[in-house]
Amino acid sequence: MRSMRTVAFGIVALSLAACSTTTPGWTYAPAPAITPPPSASAGASASAGASAAPSGPAPSGSGTGSGTAVDIAAQGIAFDQTELAAPAGQPFQMIFANEDAGIPHNVEIKDAAGTSVFKGDVFNGVETRTYDVPALPAGAYSFVCTVHPNMTGTLAAG
Repeated sequence: MRSMRTVAFGIVALSLAACSTTTPGWTYAPAPAITPPPSASAGASASAGASAAPSGPAPSGSGTGSGTAVDIAAQGIAFDQTELAAPAGQPFQMIFANEDAGIPHNVEIKDAAGTSVFKGDVFNGVETRTYDVPALPAGAYSFVCTVHPNMTGTLAAG
């Protein structure tokens, strides 16, 4: 019986020794974070990419900036504005400030038929991104956060 304990102890000791030693050059590296692929807008040839902008709150203004930029923010899982205006027939930028720490948001613009004409990348707050939105024909559009469908508003292109 004593020899069985000695053999068992020896096996356990060898197993622990084998597990506790490392081979030079081997280190544990955690898997990289998974980043969702850029989204593409449906039925439109526009780019849905977003370029990074300085982090922080969106610049203040009426929501139309200088006529080529539209400012909007997400705060408390709601858009800070539900009515926006943008120029018709020319590309513009949407400066989107996600002010909800750790909560993902984006902006998708849909035409009157509900077809997506632009879809910005989803990203966690607190961060600001500038979306390059393609030229939109004059008319009324809806916008929504695809993560939180209760976040909606209207965009007038004119």
